[in-house]
Amino acid sequence: MTITDAERPPTTTDSERVPLRSWLAVITMAVGTFALVTVESLPVGLLPFIGGALDVSEGTAGLMVTVPGLVASVTAPLLPVAIGRLDRRLALIGLITLMVLANGLSAAAPDFTVLLVARFLVGISIGGFWALAAGLAVRLVPERFIPRAISVVFGGATAANVLGVPAGTLLGGLADWRVAFVAAAALGLLVLVALLVLLPPMPAREVVQLRTLPQQFRHPVVRAGVLATFLLVGGHFAAFTFISPILQATSGIDEGAIGPLLLGFGVAGIVGNFLAGAAAERNIRGTILSISVLLTVILAVFPFAGRSPVSGALLLLGWGLAFGGVPVSVQTWILKAAPESTEAATALNTSVYNLAIALGALLGGLVATNATINGVLTAGAVFTLLTSLAVWSARRS
Repeated sequence: MTITDAERPPTTTDSERVPLRSWLAVITMAVGTFALVTVESLPVGLLPFIGGALDVSEGTAGLMVTVPGLVASVTAPLLPVAIGRLDRRLALIGLITLMVLANGLSAAAPDFTVLLVARFLVGISIGGFWALAAGLAVRLVPERFIPRAISVVFGGATAANVLGVPAGTLLGGLADWRVAFVAAAALGLLVLVALLVLLPPMPAREVVQLRTLPQQFRHPVVRAGVLATFLLVGGHFAAFTFISPILQATSGIDEGAIGPLLLGFGVAGIVGNFLAGAAAERNIRGTILSISVLLTVILAVFPFAGRSPVSGALLLLGWGLAFGGVPVSVQTWILKAAPESTEAATALNTSVYNLAIALGALLGGLVATNATINGVLTAGAVFTLLTSLAVWSARRS
């Protein structure tokens, strides 16, 4: 996306500040990203509740994660092309409205088919909002504040990955799984109101082209980074989609303790995010390799070493610590490798990230249905181990 001098907010001096309204608009998009990424993975901690209420197996219930992930992976690169020159403010408002309606439908779904339709609609809103938000944030602040604005928007997604699911699981466990979807819809409604109040008209600067996306695969580091994203995220979600039944069946943890434990997983993930960010400044490729090894070890030993509530909880915290560093480390690697095409590379990585969520959850569902629930841990370990090959294949970092 090209921004001309006339379109960019005026450059500020050290004594000047960005208008509070602009930062509030950036924060609103970050909260919107948090809400949408949370909604995408919300069923992870609610599978036993939803499966029991709608009379479907846990493997089948995993489709609630697969469907929106697949839809989002397609929507992320295609929606900016499809909407042409439509005002981006209207696009964001429409996508958040769709999210609110879809979660309302999820909460009221009388059967699993209706719930999957609602999750399909959620996938459209996720992919579209994610594709537009970061690019729009840079138009709200002067040039020297652009890195900070982008980090705020991506911070919403990072927070969702480590806190959204635990919070939703805790709410669903304390009340009802439908209440968790109502809460997600309410958060989306708040974002909608904030966008209406804070976000100025944002006409399209140019029609987005698709041809630059496949061109990113010509870059060895971008190619390796995108593949690392697919393997790490896919392996994680193959197992993590079924973490609730795993903790109950393998570690003997009571159903009521799942929500608090997943909240601990989220806190560990936040710590891992900052640790990986600091480590990536010194050695990005080494950081990704370390994360891959740690995730592989944890997933591989969980069926044997996680057979008590204490050991299962400790392994879960280690899991959160490792996975919390995935988005920041891989994204940093890609952006440093391709500074001349950050938007295209980011769109590609975002699409693959969502595809990995969908296919990982689908793989986990197949394994859980046709083998054993602990088999999803082995499948996840294989994926994360293969990440090392993808990272080492890059000729430069």
